This record gives sequence, C-alpha cells and structure tokens, in this order.
Amino acid sequence: MARATAEVDLEAIRLNCELLDTKAGSAVLCAVVKANGYGHGMVEVARAAQAGGANWLAVAAGTEALALRHAGIQGHILVMGVVGREEVDELVSASCDLVAWSDDLVDWAVRAETQARIHVKFDTGMGRLGTRSLPNAARLALRVKESEGVDLIGVTTHFATADAADNSFMREQNDRFGELVGQVRLFAPDVLAHAANSAATLGFPESHHDMVRCGIGIYGLDPFGADPTVHGLIPALALKSWLATVKETAAGESVGYGQTFVAATPTVIGTVPIGYADGLRRLLGGQVEALVGGRRVPIVGNVSMDNITLDLGQGATDSVGSEVVLLGSDGFNRVLVEDWARAAQTINYEIATGLGGRTSFEYRGKA
Repeated sequence: MARATAEVDLEAIRLNCELLDTKAGSAVLCAVVKANGYGHGMVEVARAAQAGGANWLAVAAGTEALALRHAGIQGHILVMGVVGREEVDELVSASCDLVAWSDDLVDWAVRAETQARIHVKFDTGMGRLGTRSLPNAARLALRVKESEGVDLIGVTTHFATADAADNSFMREQNDRFGELVGQVRLFAPDVLAHAANSAATLGFPESHHDMVRCGIGIYGLDPFGADPTVHGLIPALALKSWLATVKETAAGESVGYGQTFVAATPTVIGTVPIGYADGLRRLLGGQVEALVGGRRVPIVGNVSMDNITLDLGQGATDSVGSEVVLLGSDGFNRVLVEDWARAAQTINYEIATGLGGRTSFEYRGKA
C-alpha cells in the first residue's frame, strides 16, 4: 500500500490548456513542462497539453528535451535554459530548438550535423539569461539569419513581475522587447516572438505576441498565488494518504518533536505516513488542515521526516485506513496548493515541484 498517492487529472490539464489557448487569442500556446511537469509528471503532462492545443512544449534542460523525444513525444520542443557544448549536436539532431544569447552557442550549433533551430534571448529586465544589449540581440539574430547551418526561429524574453499587482515594469519590459521584434522583423519578417507566461497570458494581452509560454496555469495552479478557480483553471493535483494509527490522547499529552502541540482537552490523534521527505514542508505543522471524511482537521505538531499527525477531535470515530486528503477536494471542502504556499511563505511553484519522495503517482482521465 502506498504511503501517499498523488493523483494527477490529465483531463484537467487538457482543459486548462484549452482555456489558456483561448486566452492567448491569435498567439499559439507553448506548454512549459520542465521540472518533471512542475512535479506532475513531464511525459504524461506533455501528452495532455498537446491534446489541449499546445503546439509547442518547453523545458529548461537538454536532458528534459531528450527524455520527451525518447518517450515518443513529437512536435516542437524548446530548450529555454543553458545547454553545454557537448549537448548541442544531440539536441539539434533530435529537432529541439535552442535559445542563444551569445556567439558561443551559435558557433556550436553551426558545427552540428543537422540544421539547428535558434531563438535569440533579449534580457529586458529579468537579469539572468539573455543579452542585456538591444544592439547585440539584434546583431546576434542577424548573424543567425545569415549563417549556414542555423535557422532563426524566434526572439524571446522573460518577464520578472507578471504576477505583481503593479504591471509597470512588465510594460517596460514588453516595450523594450517590442523594439527588438521590430528591428528583427526588418530582415526576418516571420520570426516568432514570445514573452508571456501564465500570468501575462491571463492579465496582459499586449504581451501575447506570436506565442505564450504557460507553465503554472496548465496545472490548474494560480499564477497570482490566490485561487485558480477565479480564472477558470482546474487544479490537476490531489495528494492523498491514510490514517496509519488512531489513538486517544489525554489533556496535557504532547505530539511530535519539540512538543509543539500539547492537547488542551482530550482528543483523538491520527498519524499519516507522509512527511517532509515527501515534500510536505516541516513548518506546515500547525498551519494547514487536511480533510478526513469530508471535514477539516488540523495538522498538529511538527511535520516529521516520515509522518504527520492530525487532531481528529474529541470523540472522533475515524479508523485506521481512512482516507486523508492533503491536497484536493472532499465533499464541499478543499485544500489548495496555494493554501500550503501561503502557510509556508513561499509560492505554489515550489510546493508542487517539491512533492515526491515515496509518493506514488496515478494518472486519471484521458489526455
């Protein structure tokens, strides 16, 4: 019996992609499936995303792109991150698109045995990958356009504040990117311009350009960190476990490391076999609730490496083996990834990608 099971609804992912594709208007949808599909399973998510209208897939690493190809995934795959010189030939041979911001990668791609597909990255304000120089970005794009062995496919940038209430910096970034797009289109009129993430796709139509790159939204997670259903998104992930022990606990008795929970009145404590080694953050103890029999019960005491404890309440009649919903819905109640993120003072991205450990994954619905 699995200690915990993550249930991934592929139909939800497909429907989320259909929604985002509609929101994108005339722009095409690129589904970002890096980091093992944000913790949901990269290959399974990729198939569901393509079924939902994603014409492109994007990853961060060359190994991720090759894993998709080895799983039989066809279509456009964009490697957005850093690749090593030794990876380029295999990626190009596998028809994976690469992102360049210096002459080095172009030099490597030119020497590949197959025609390489290149997107030039302009750093408009994220400050990580990409050239900060507009003239250099335009020069590099022209070099790719005029070089044998490489094709200029796209120009790209990355927004830093698309999920912020104040979108002034994103507008500034988008305007700078628009300058590059205008210059490049003088010699490459068909170049694919792409910048928008899920937040920008939902909230900033001016940024859609020719393609949007949606990650967090396709999983039914809110790019603004609040409630995905406000945007019509369907959470694709449920996390479930079971009561391994149920015991009466007297007033004054403590639970867990550090005695951070001491029963004020007699109660029933249930132990669930999942812990921080499986992605349930240690500081969530005493901060979030689980669902047992459709009712909310608090996680109490510190989360351990292998177990958590629930205060089932005085007189509770729950038995060993009863289902515990840690993320997801049970009856009229639900627990969102965003609830955990707020309690942990982090973002839903980190919660979703951190799940795993000894958790079993099951896939529901048709892609």
